[in-house]
Amino acid sequence: MSGYDSSSQLRSVLPFEAEPTQVRGLRRAVRKQLTEWSLSALTEEAELVVSELAANVIKHVGRGVAATLVMETAGERLRIELHDKSYQVPVLEPVTGDDEGGRGLHLLAGMALDWGTLLTATGKSVWCELTAGVETGSRRVRRAEAALMEYRRDAGAPPLLRGRSVQILEESATDLIADLLHWATARGSDPDGLLDRAQMHFEAEAKAC
Repeated sequence: MSGYDSSSQLRSVLPFEAEPTQVRGLRRAVRKQLTEWSLSALTEEAELVVSELAANVIKHVGRGVAATLVMETAGERLRIELHDKSYQVPVLEPVTGDDEGGRGLHLLAGMALDWGTLLTATGKSVWCELTAGVETGSRRVRRAEAALMEYRRDAGAPPLLRGRSVQILEESATDLIADLLHWATARGSDPDGLLDRAQMHFEAEAKAC
């Protein structure tokens, strides 16, 4: 069970139709609601989570089906639930290069404090919890791990080996950084300048922690 505290709780319920055109509106609604709740620090992660969960409903349950986004907050902790009318429970599969499924779940597992699936009277809900009360460095680490897992999937890398996951992710991080430098060069930017700016941001945030 999660440690979610329902005291002083705020709640938002947003029904929607599972269509690709609705996803942008969901992100907008998330951004507006978190601003009202003074949780803007969680906007980036929350928008990404909601986008991926909605995309999973569209792909695995069906376009146009009725779904509901529920957000609850207590203090600095945010709970996101996406309800649909399917009883099929999603499973977090190992990351492989050719498998397009499970992308949203891997992002969820990488960024959230906790997550899971609950069967309801009319289907299921997939939920996760984010918090703004975590050090910036910790939140960046979770986002980086989620990005590296997605990068490995797109690159066709084999599943992580137990006991060597840190070493393997470091190798993937090196490849990702190299790709970013190629991206900067292809668009006429200075790759050395990109590295310098990233280093300055890292050092400034490290000193602030």
